[in-house]
Amino acid sequence: MKTFKWINILNSPFVRPRVNIYAGRIAVGTPYFFPRRLVKPTVKQAEELAAEKIADAERFNERNAKNDYRRKVPTFQEARAEVMRGRIFVPKRIGFDFVGLGFKTKWSDTDYRFEWSPRWSFVFWKWQIAISFTGPRGEVSSVDSYWTSWLYYTNNTKGTVQERVAQCKKDYPQTYTVSDSEIKRTVNYYDVILKKKYR
Repeated sequence: MKTFKWINILNSPFVRPRVNIYAGRIAVGTPYFFPRRLVKPTVKQAEELAAEKIADAERFNERNAKNDYRRKVPTFQEARAEVMRGRIFVPKRIGFDFVGLGFKTKWSDTDYRFEWSPRWSFVFWKWQIAISFTGPRGEVSSVDSYWTSWLYYTNNTKGTVQERVAQCKKDYPQTYTVSDSEIKRTVNYYDVILKKKYR
């Protein structure tokens, strides 16, 4: 259910996310790679991957011939057996992917870093329909500020909605100086990402 936790933004003081729809050949990651799935390799795939493993080890040893560190070059049977024990990624032909909000914390529990917007994807052979939920229109950085501020609001504030918004503005400010060529101006992203009555 963590994948869908971001939907709570619809019932918050933040404006609704913008919906971007893509339809065409597979081109949208979920999030880093095109839609894919793990499968047990066939014998032919295992043999091809085993040959690659051996070649990689040999190339590594050639590049590091002067060093003491060398990689063990497996036999073909060892490499094939190792591949057969694992799984490999193959492109997804038909199916759905639901990608949750991508974020991490860096220096503290409240130092949120935005990574990717939530996304729903459906693929059918070589075709894809992808729906991405991004921040409001405006400055490029407002997408980052939109999701990180909502995370702070959700995870680190208490009280009434007004008290929580006030705490966000005080403890998690979103005021930046931006420049358009030579003109500098100060932007408070809360004026973009919050509903009008909470700005």
